[in-house]
Amino acid sequence: MSVQMSIVPIEKPEAINFILGQSHFIKTVEDIHEALVTAVPNIKFGLAFCEASGERLVRWTGTDQEMIDLAIQNARAIGAGHSFILFLGEGYFPINVLHVVQRVPEVVHTFCATANPTQVIVAETDMGRGIMGVIDGETPRGVEDDAGISWRKGLLRRFGYKL
Repeated sequence: MSVQMSIVPIEKPEAINFILGQSHFIKTVEDIHEALVTAVPNIKFGLAFCEASGERLVRWTGTDQEMIDLAIQNARAIGAGHSFILFLGEGYFPINVLHVVQRVPEVVHTFCATANPTQVIVAETDMGRGIMGVIDGETPRGVEDDAGISWRKGLLRRFGYKL
């Protein structure tokens, strides 16, 4: 048996955030949908889930067609069984829904929650494909100084995450 590794870039507009994870059951699609609309009324999102047995379809749901299309496109490119990808419409952020998604009983693991450029490391065997990990953003250039600390604190306050 051999293993082939590949890198799958996440294709999305720069401002769009997403959550990539793994679950264990087709019920994931409906349960994540219900969790999101309960936590954030009128949220705009698209979710796609790669079914790992049976028909092995990309199952999907959402409230925004553009986000649904992004989710389906990226789920098909990744093609790893029991993986899911959730795209959040502009102005919606993982910090507001990540804990809700992680509490869905079918969710096993989240690989990332980001708007950064992301690459998914995928392994493929004769049985199928699996996500080995992700590359989320770029390598650090240094260590923040006092100006960097002030900038970070200002940013969090401007977004309303800190008082």
